[in-house]
Amino acid sequence: MRIGGFISSVVVAVLVGFSSPAVAAVEAPRVGAKSAYVIDSAGTVHYGKRHTKRMPVASLAKVMTAYVVLSEAQLSDVIRVDAIDVRYAARGGAATAGLRAGERFTVRDLLYALMLPSGADAANVLARHYGPGKTAFVAKMNRAARALGLSDTRYTNADGMPTPADGGYSTAADQARLAQHAMRGSVFRTIVGKSAHRVAKTAVHRAHVWHNTNKLLTRAEDVLGVKTGFTRAAGYCLLFAGERNGREVVGVLLGDQNERRFSTAERLLDYAGDRIAFS
Repeated sequence: MRIGGFISSVVVAVLVGFSSPAVAAVEAPRVGAKSAYVIDSAGTVHYGKRHTKRMPVASLAKVMTAYVVLSEAQLSDVIRVDAIDVRYAARGGAATAGLRAGERFTVRDLLYALMLPSGADAANVLARHYGPGKTAFVAKMNRAARALGLSDTRYTNADGMPTPADGGYSTAADQARLAQHAMRGSVFRTIVGKSAHRVAKTAVHRAHVWHNTNKLLTRAEDVLGVKTGFTRAAGYCLLFAGERNGREVVGVLLGDQNERRFSTAERLLDYAGDRIAFS
């Protein structure tokens, strides 16, 4: 936890008592993102800024992709990468996991390729296989969104790329709710919490090392994940989660700047932690 913020909150608590005014006196950090939302596992909302505004969410869409795959796939399933998967990612200028046509990977490894380097090639492989076909897979994503009560969310692809229709839309509040559901799964939680994943060379694929694009994992204490995203339409996005004072805190920043999203997320986690401490 940020020591300075904690000490200042202690001073406030001493002056006004350990009551709701103490919580209110904890100063919220400045948030430059277009939309933001922070909630904890007890259901307490710690911050909101245009959190119900529908916006493109870029690669945060891959959280739902992973959620759908994990609901029906076996982690030991082996899937072949086709040339169309590689071409799709290259043509759109998307982030990739460096997959090559003909390689075969387990679903477990493909999920790492999807979530850590944000591989659009991995997203295409998974959507094509578990639709079957991308259109059917996107329909599954939207059915899952409705089942989870994400009424302001619609997906048009499995990776959040601009085509078609900016990858669809969601809200900061909906994305936080999705993350809370996804983080209940131990496999998902393990994947998004890793800074890197190494795949040794085998007879069916090359060696790969995939690094997590979520810099918050190494910048702040007790961070659990979750996902970064960027397109021109969406700006820089970050879905993050961390443990603070016995609760899991989930936050979302949409339409932010690249480096600022990580420093803002760290401050928001500490802010929520201070509020929890004196609630």
